Amino acid sequence: MLLAADEKMKGSPLRSSTCILLGAPVQDGAGQAGCEMGPSAFRVAGLGAALEALGHVVLDRGNLVAPPRRVVTHPNAAVRALPEIIAWIEVIAEATYRAAAEGLPIVFGGDHSLAAGSIRGLSRYAAETERELFVLWLDAHTDFHTLATTVSGNLHGVPVAYVTGQPGFEGYFPPVQPVKPANVFMMGIRSVDLAERAAAVAAGVTILDMRAIDEHGVSRPLETFLQRVAESNGLLHVSLDVDFLDPGIAPGVGTTVPGGATFREAHLIMEMVHDSGLVTSLDLAELNPFLDERGRTALLMVDLAASLMGRRVMDRPTMVY
Repeated sequence: MLLAADEKMKGSPLRSSTCILLGAPVQDGAGQAGCEMGPSAFRVAGLGAALEALGHVVLDRGNLVAPPRRVVTHPNAAVRALPEIIAWIEVIAEATYRAAAEGLPIVFGGDHSLAAGSIRGLSRYAAETERELFVLWLDAHTDFHTLATTVSGNLHGVPVAYVTGQPGFEGYFPPVQPVKPANVFMMGIRSVDLAERAAAVAAGVTILDMRAIDEHGVSRPLETFLQRVAESNGLLHVSLDVDFLDPGIAPGVGTTVPGGATFREAHLIMEMVHDSGLVTSLDLAELNPFLDERGRTALLMVDLAASLMGRRVMDRPTMVY
């Protein structure tokens, strides 16, 4: 006999989508090389096959290629690879914008600077379709630095500040239709500069850090956010960073932070978002196969993507590493 939660899952119809895979082999935003191999690792781990097994149509458009970079400098001498990141933002944004009109874009790679491009493209699409864009940001970090405030200079730490229209990007990053900060919900935060966190909170971003998850769980806060998306008839973008997960289960990332989301918490989030029927796009970011252990992180990320797209807890295969 199925329990109540299982009955609810059993009764949720599978919504077939056209999933458009966009490999983003960008590693210029990270402090460690290896993320450029991320798209290949996701494909080897069976991302496309997992989605097809759930009844989705999968169109793999291959890997994006950044256009030639321009000479761009910034007064903050710490900023690294600014011309490269600008080029990646432009190509990822254009590809994601076009894919959003055809189906459900999945941008995978690749360090989390890719989200500056994917969300820029999606915000353009949302504006043209007169709908609000909401972002579920699953990460250990808020990524709310600006070009002026970053100390590391690694530009995977700036995408949320950029796409929410914070000052300091004008004249450097391409113009963006800003996402309302109040439409950004961050979960799993546990490593953030105090000034960066203060800036995110002051802007109106909602942050559910790991202490809040320990105290309140993930379901009620996530339900509240999803209800807001539904009431607004919004588009929902999920941006999943490997370091959202605890490094004990996901070691394949260059920014490991202890105390991350568990296997069960991560799958619960994915299944709840699927059940809402609201998700319209997805990022899979920061996979570094060079740091992985026999592909276990890539396989877990594919498993989470499958949960987001309809796989149920009782249908999960046994993993062999």
